[in-house]
Amino acid sequence: MTSASQDDIPDIQQELRLSRPFTLADAIGQEAGNFMKGESPIPRLVQARHGAQQALKESLVDGPGALHRVLEQWLVNDERRLSQYLEHPAEAVKDLLVTVLRSPVTLYELVRQTDVTWGQIYDSRPHFQQPGQPPHPDDQYTHESVRETLEQCLYCLNHPPVVELEPDSETALPQTTARINLRLIIKKPLLWLTTAARSTSHLKNVRR
Repeated sequence: MTSASQDDIPDIQQELRLSRPFTLADAIGQEAGNFMKGESPIPRLVQARHGAQQALKESLVDGPGALHRVLEQWLVNDERRLSQYLEHPAEAVKDLLVTVLRSPVTLYELVRQTDVTWGQIYDSRPHFQQPGQPPHPDDQYTHESVRETLEQCLYCLNHPPVVELEPDSETALPQTTARINLRLIIKKPLLWLTTAARSTSHLKNVRR
């Protein structure tokens, strides 16, 4: 075989790859090749998705759980948003929250889907608040309450737990040995009590 024919082999192989669809086997083979190069065997997008889910779980206060379920679904299904924050998945959560808070229409749709999900979880009839109208007294998720919950979640993401190093006087170790105390700064502590009260009230109604 001549040298010219040998040079044509990569081009022929490339044309063959381009002429057929990208399969799961190709993806596994590609990731295996990356693993052999020292990279993680888990695709970066999957890692980012898991990181974003964890960030949302740790920062969102949602007793009934319906709002968390809908937000998580919005988040994991938005690969375009996640792909922009592969190195910092928590930023994808922030971006989603800011998008919702800046758009009343998006907020109303989030509340509507959350009401539907709440009804499915608790097998109860949800109450749908209309824009500009007061909410039903038994509505678990109102426009205002969801807005406050999202603002609190965003605040927690922007102000992660403070790590303070304090000398441990109970041991004889050098002063470089420290005890780590995590203190979570809460902007609106009453939101936690409000969410818990709503959840308790709903459980009483269900038992009746």
